[in-house]
Amino acid sequence: MMPSNPFEVPFTEVKKNPEAYITSVFSNLVSEFLIMPKGEGFVEYSVFDDGYEKLKQATSGFEHIAAEVVVPIAITHPISIIVLRSMLGFSPSEWAYLASQRGGIEISQGFARSLDRKVRMQPSKKLKVSGITFERLKVLVEVACRLLNEGPPEVDPRKIHRLEKADTKRGSEGIRNLAGMGVPYAILLYERFLGRPFAGHRDSVSELIGDNLELAIEEVLDKAGISYRKTKRAERIPGFDQAPDFIVPNEFNPKVVVEAKITEDDGTARDKVTRIQHLGELSLSGQPADQPKYEVIACIGGRGFGVRREDMRKMLFATRGKVFTLKTMDHLVDCSGLKAFRTK
Repeated sequence: MMPSNPFEVPFTEVKKNPEAYITSVFSNLVSEFLIMPKGEGFVEYSVFDDGYEKLKQATSGFEHIAAEVVVPIAITHPISIIVLRSMLGFSPSEWAYLASQRGGIEISQGFARSLDRKVRMQPSKKLKVSGITFERLKVLVEVACRLLNEGPPEVDPRKIHRLEKADTKRGSEGIRNLAGMGVPYAILLYERFLGRPFAGHRDSVSELIGDNLELAIEEVLDKAGISYRKTKRAERIPGFDQAPDFIVPNEFNPKVVVEAKITEDDGTARDKVTRIQHLGELSLSGQPADQPKYEVIACIGGRGFGVRREDMRKMLFATRGKVFTLKTMDHLVDCSGLKAFRTK
């Protein structure tokens, strides 16, 4: 009977019957796209709603959307800045770009991102603003108010303006109407369809999502008492043009390297497979085909890897069958070169 996992058999067996082992890896892939870590700076709805109500009160139910009433609220109740940005439907960087164009002063994207993060981390703490910081905040608010009051301009029928949304399509009048009534559910669903629910939050915690897999690998290595070097993002390691996530026992004497990759998108998965292939090629540089300098292990997760069979074939060949998932992580040490470094 054929073993179910490619790492349990000699690589020659994987090469003989790759389709069976591709199916095996696919069956063990799990997707966590429905659940995301909150991470630092996650804004609960109750906090967001408080900011919305403060902004609504300051503008007299959005009758008077103007910087002179919004800026003071932005300072005393900073979460209202997040609400204002959400009404625009812009990222912090996009808001900064438009404000720079229309406000007459330079507002860096870094400033806007830092302000946004500061507010998310401490949404109820009064902002301390003075000098250039106050001027930048004032311009951000002024430009936002102007855009919300004006609504979208006429554009080519083959295009759509970013303010062509249910609440901002007719300028401040549309905002007042929606603020004073229950928004029809169909419109809300359509807005979500256009914007991907939780898209902004998912982007902000993308590294934390990947960290879940890396933490699982660390737990396995620590439990087995294996020495390892966990690299930092974009770190330079001699001998590697792009550092692998884990090197055993260390970068001065690499015997096993481990790449941890998660993706929910098949296009991104292809790029990650290419990265693992490259590591496999580096391991064979100047070596006989059956004697790599170090073993390459791939630990993967997410539905993106379960789409293209040819990509999985490439990964199996690049790692000589050493492809693990969260479901098979308990085999990571005993079914790989890591076994030689076990001390517990």
